[in-house]
Amino acid sequence: MGNPKVLLIVTQDTKEQEAQYIRAILEGAGCDVIHLDPSVRRTVGGAEISPEDVAAGAGQTIEQVRALGHEGKCQAVMTEGAVACALKAHAEQGLSGVLSVGGSMGTGLAGTVMQALPYGLPKLIVSTMASGFTQPYLGVKDIAIMNAVTDISGINSISSEVFRNAALAVAGMAKGYAPKTGGDKPLVLMTTLGTTEKGIRPIREALEADGCEVMVFHSSGAGGATLDGLAAERDVALVLDLSLTEILDHLHGGLADRGPDRSKPAIARGIPVVFAPGNADFIIGGPIDAAKAQFPGKKYHIHNPALTAVRTDLEDLKPLADHIAAMVKDAKGPVSFYVPLKGFSNHDSPYGHIHDPSIPPPFADYARSVMPENVDFQTVDAHFNDDEFAEAIIAKARELLAK
Repeated sequence: MGNPKVLLIVTQDTKEQEAQYIRAILEGAGCDVIHLDPSVRRTVGGAEISPEDVAAGAGQTIEQVRALGHEGKCQAVMTEGAVACALKAHAEQGLSGVLSVGGSMGTGLAGTVMQALPYGLPKLIVSTMASGFTQPYLGVKDIAIMNAVTDISGINSISSEVFRNAALAVAGMAKGYAPKTGGDKPLVLMTTLGTTEKGIRPIREALEADGCEVMVFHSSGAGGATLDGLAAERDVALVLDLSLTEILDHLHGGLADRGPDRSKPAIARGIPVVFAPGNADFIIGGPIDAAKAQFPGKKYHIHNPALTAVRTDLEDLKPLADHIAAMVKDAKGPVSFYVPLKGFSNHDSPYGHIHDPSIPPPFADYARSVMPENVDFQTVDAHFNDDEFAEAIIAKARELLAK
């Protein structure tokens, strides 16, 4: 089968010495290196994917890129070309790992490339940006990031060890990489939080017993976005979006805000989706003093020193129904909305701290009134975490999976 192939992303116009050092370690560890060089300033040579190839991947020549005279515009073209070249290399040669070394520009380019590659493929970034805000570089993919410690400017006693460790780590992962084809199990994606885990578990266990692969995501910011990423690129049989915190927080400025497009990929692809207002009884606020300042006059539950559950009322929940109704009116596949009438999470229960049984029934009435005709709208006279609600979701899921 040959040696595992590792895509190495390093600009040689500023990091030629580092690229050669890392390449030697990868090759010494038994890997074949495909060096993608997205340099703009000059072409050094020796890379399997040259700056000229990268520019051509974006439909331009390297001379045209250089003539832009603006680092941001050059970066945009070379990033587009690098993604195209990386996807082509993976399709034609079968990558087993990806390693990049760079500063903010190199990390931005490499992160975009890695986000375009499949889950499971080993990905590691060595970056001067690793000690700061990394989310834009990592997105929702399984990308590891290592602090470069020193600037990436030559080989010294620290950088040599960082680069060596990174190269050997990727070599080890690449040798063990065995891409999965996805199998023949129907894939079901679900959202939850700890406050609805009791209700989610029997649903997951029932569908797994039916022969499904079930992936559950924590809807605290990154989880829902990861679900959306999978729904956009994998063969997904069903989405059970049963924790709507990220949508609610988008509408009201909570900490789990994932933007206006949360939940849209599955709807756009025609994947069956079942919504339920799990955890819609609260907005996720910051520390209690900040939460009180941002959301005055509410009920509050201190989840921990950093997070406060801010109780929603009916007026807070109406925009949630409006948002989902607008989002699903042109859905290409079946959409359902199930509302439990006795509470939305453990917090919203007789055992919780912000229980208000007067809210779910009028919310259900309002949601029913605004949902388009293509939505199967149902209410269940139970709490979200009750067996009766889980049984209703299981029955609907089985119905949709059987079609």
